[in-house]
Amino acid sequence: MALILEQLAAAVKPGTTGITLDRLASDLIQKAGGQPAFKNYRGFPYTLCVSLNNTVVHGLPDDTQFQGGDIVGLDIGMKYKGLYTDMATTVGVGKISPEAKTLLKVTQQALTIGIGQVGPDNYIGDIGRAIAKFIKPFGFGIVKDLAGHGVGRQIHEDPMVPNYDPGFKMDKMFPGLVIAIEPMIIASNDDRVIVAEDGWAVQSYNHSLTAHFEHTVAVTDDGYLILTE
Repeated sequence: MALILEQLAAAVKPGTTGITLDRLASDLIQKAGGQPAFKNYRGFPYTLCVSLNNTVVHGLPDDTQFQGGDIVGLDIGMKYKGLYTDMATTVGVGKISPEAKTLLKVTQQALTIGIGQVGPDNYIGDIGRAIAKFIKPFGFGIVKDLAGHGVGRQIHEDPMVPNYDPGFKMDKMFPGLVIAIEPMIIASNDDRVIVAEDGWAVQSYNHSLTAHFEHTVAVTDDGYLILTE
C-alpha cells in the first residue's frame, strides 16, 4: 500500500481535485489485487479520505481544486488477502508556508518517535507519552478526540492508541499485535476539533492548519516491523 500512497501523493499538484485522487486510489487498489477498506465503512462513500488545510481527518473528496500553499492529508486503507492495513500522509501543494513546512516535518517526526516505542517490553501508553513529549516544545496541539487503533482482521480493532500522554501505562504490547499509529497535530496550542456539516470532516476548532501521518506497525519478538513502508 505504500507504493499506492506514494503515487497519490505525487499526484497532488495545483489544480488536482480530491475526487480525481479518489478514483486513482480505487484503480490502484484494484490493480494491486486489494479492496478499498474505507468505502462503505460506517457509510463512508469513498475510497480515500482527502483532508485539506484545517481538516484533520475524514475529509470527503470533492471537485475543489488544490491551490498552491494548501496542505492535503491523504488517508487510505486496504484489505489484501483478508487482512487490513491503514496509512496516511500529508503533503504540500506547490510552495507552502514556513509554518506548514514545520507542521509537516514535526508531525512526521512524531510518528517516527511513536513507532520507536513499539516493542514487546513496552506499553501502549508509552507511544502517546513519547509523542506528547516531542510535540510540546513546538506549541502545537495534539488531537485528543481521535486516536490510533488496532488493525488487521478488521480496519478498526482494540486497543486504542492515543497520541497524547494517557497518564497511565495502558495495555502491554505483545508479539503479533498490529496497530495503526497516527499522530494528528494542529498548528496551534488549541487542540479542540469540530465535525463539519457534512458529518464526516473533523476540523480544527480555530481553523488552524493540521497534519496527519500514519503507519501500520506489527510488534515483533524484539521490536517492531512497519507494514506500510
